[in-house]
Amino acid sequence: MDDCADYLLDYAPYLQYDNALAEGVPIASGVVEGTCRHLVEDRMNVTGARWRLAGAEAVLRLRGLRASGDFDAYWDFHERQEYERNHASQYADHDVPETVPLKPFVSGRSRRGTLKIIKKKEES
Repeated sequence: MDDCADYLLDYAPYLQYDNALAEGVPIASGVVEGTCRHLVEDRMNVTGARWRLAGAEAVLRLRGLRASGDFDAYWDFHERQEYERNHASQYADHDVPETVPLKPFVSGRSRRGTLKIIKKKEES
């Protein structure tokens, strides 16, 4: 009992659960463990998977965005950034010219003819 009491006294400044709860910070280990299992273990701990740090981080960030409901807003932002980087930044004053739609490709008649479906006659 003395060891437990000493621990609580030594770490009292870090054990202000009432403040953490008021700020909405999860203090239960179950919440943290559940999040780790949902975001990390379910995806990263599959048989035969090999992850490098950059790939694992990218997957975890995307899973976090999906789980928080922010993925659609992120994806809109991502597409705007990609357009700016790959297209707009390549033109003076970021003025990308209008594109002319291509005419649909119409192929000529195939030399092989058409496919014919032949049913096998049933034997009696």
